Amino acid sequence: MTHAVTTSRSRLTALARAEMTLLGRSKGTLVAALFVPLMLPFTVLSVVGDMDLEEVGLTVGTVVLPAAVGFSLLFAVYSALVGIFVSRREELVLKRLRTGEVRDAEILGGASLPSVTIALVQCVVLATGCAVLLDVSAPEAPHLVVLGLLAGLVMCAALAAVTAGFTRTVESAQVTSLPLLLTSMLGSGIAVPLEVLPDRLASVCELLPLSPVILLVRDGWTGGLSGYETLGAVVTAAAWTALALFGVRRWFRWEPRR
Repeated sequence: MTHAVTTSRSRLTALARAEMTLLGRSKGTLVAALFVPLMLPFTVLSVVGDMDLEEVGLTVGTVVLPAAVGFSLLFAVYSALVGIFVSRREELVLKRLRTGEVRDAEILGGASLPSVTIALVQCVVLATGCAVLLDVSAPEAPHLVVLGLLAGLVMCAALAAVTAGFTRTVESAQVTSLPLLLTSMLGSGIAVPLEVLPDRLASVCELLPLSPVILLVRDGWTGGLSGYETLGAVVTAAAWTALALFGVRRWFRWEPRR
């Protein structure tokens, strides 16, 4: 009797396909991941319209566009994956998968792929919409936009896994994910640009996990970052990503919490 030889790519694809099927059955998670990030930029638009953005060299478009990306990362990736990881753990899906040849990283990666794909599509749609409706030109430094987006996707998926490790039930996932959601929306330049905050407060907010991501995406569009500022944002994003990945190895739980 011969055994089929599988590769890491085939295993990831199979896991992602199965996860997409399960995600389609979870209407609440799917609606939150698909539509919440598309609606929230309108709330930012109503807020920033009253700000004097010209003083800090920004426009409504260059504030709303990275905010839209941030909302997609927070809701389509982070918030959705916290619930998904907890649900699969409590249903013993993760435990069963670990008894086979699938590696731990492949299990988490396969579970994350549908949410990451949804976020990528949303970002393209939102960026296109902002470019058309808010008169945002093409990015001055597209490599920084790509770098910021990729860092945000990996970071948010890893932070979701860490949060899931401290979450007992699917219902409590909405509570445990709330601190990062609120601090990121209020302090990472998503709802309010850091440039309009007092300098001391802005300096603290720059150290939040999503702050370097929003900075790279926004200033990748405007081309306003100096080499030193770019390096600082990249280092901060890398540090948070590394810390989150360490946290996954240290605190993620594969079996139900009792």
